[in-house]
Formats: sequence, structure tokens, C-alpha cells
Amino acid sequence: LGSYMSGGVGFTQYATAAYTDNILDDFTQYGVDYIKKHHGGIGKAKATQEVVNDIATEVNLYGMEQYEEFPTALESHFGGSQRASVLAAASGITTSLATCNS
Repeated sequence: LGSYMSGGVGFTQYATAAYTDNILDDFTQYGVDYIKKHHGGIGKAKATQEVVNDIATEVNLYGMEQYEEFPTALESHFGGSQRASVLAAASGITTSLATCNS
């Protein structure tokens, strides 16, 4: 029932990139700037769990801070139901770019 109330998981995952305005782009760009500064740039980071944890944690912290600082971002994301999806997508995109590994 919970997943139905928040829109299910299939469509929301499919539509996240299209319906999150530039917020996903912002979180990902922050992550790219972070890997350039701390890991040598795109494709330069080692594909280790420590590197993945470092980048994902940094991107998630930035994203959560932005959601707290700008509450209307949560409203843009259907009352916040897309928050976890957007943070996960930004973390995954950024770590993939950093390590050139999926």
C-alpha cells in the first residue's frame, strides 16, 4: 500500500530524471566538481568500496542539505517522495563517472 500511495516504484524511477527539474543535474554537477577536486577527475578514481562510499556520502550530504535549505525542492518532488530516488541517482551517476565503472 505504501508504494502505491507514493506512486509505485516503476513509473517514479522512470520519470525521476524528467520530473525533478534541474535538481538532479545540480546534485550530479556538485558530485562531478567533488571528484575533480578530490579524486583527480572523471575516470581517475579507483573502483573501490571506499571511493564509492566517499563520493556517495558527499553527494548525499549535499543533496540533503539542499532539501533542508530549500523546502520548495521537496514540493517540486511530489512532497519529497522522490528525494531518495534523486539522491540515489545523483550518487550512482557521480560514482560511475568517477570510476568509469557501473
